Amino acid sequence: METPKIFESEYRFCLILWEHEPIKSSELVSLCKEQLGWKPTTTYTVIKRLSERGVLKNENTVVTSLVSKDEAQAAEINEMVEKTFEGSLPAFIAAFTRHQKLSEKEIDAVQDMIDRYRKGGSR
Repeated sequence: METPKIFESEYRFCLILWEHEPIKSSELVSLCKEQLGWKPTTTYTVIKRLSERGVLKNENTVVTSLVSKDEAQAAEINEMVEKTFEGSLPAFIAAFTRHQKLSEKEIDAVQDMIDRYRKGGSR
C-alpha cells in the first residue's frame, strides 16, 4: 500500500501527533494553537482531511496515526528522488554532497548503512 501524501503544514501537525499520540482531539487543538498558531477549526479540518486520506484515525475523540514518521519521511524522499532526479539515488547523493559538507562521522555512518545493505541487512 502506498503511503498517503502529507503536505508541509500537515507534516508539522503530524510531528505534534507523533510526539503525543494517542491524544484527545481537544488536547491536539490546544497543542496546535500553542505550537502552530492554528485556530481550533483549522486543526479539526486537518484531522478530518488526514483521516479521510488514511494518515490517522479519530475514534471517540482519540487521535492516533496510521502512518509513522519513518513512513512519511521515506515517501517524501522517494517522491523527491523520483521527481527531481528521475529516480536516480546516485544523482540525488551526488547533488546533495556537492552542496553539503559531510563530517567523517556522517560519512562513516552512510558507509555502514551501505555495507549492511550489501550484506542483506536492513537499515
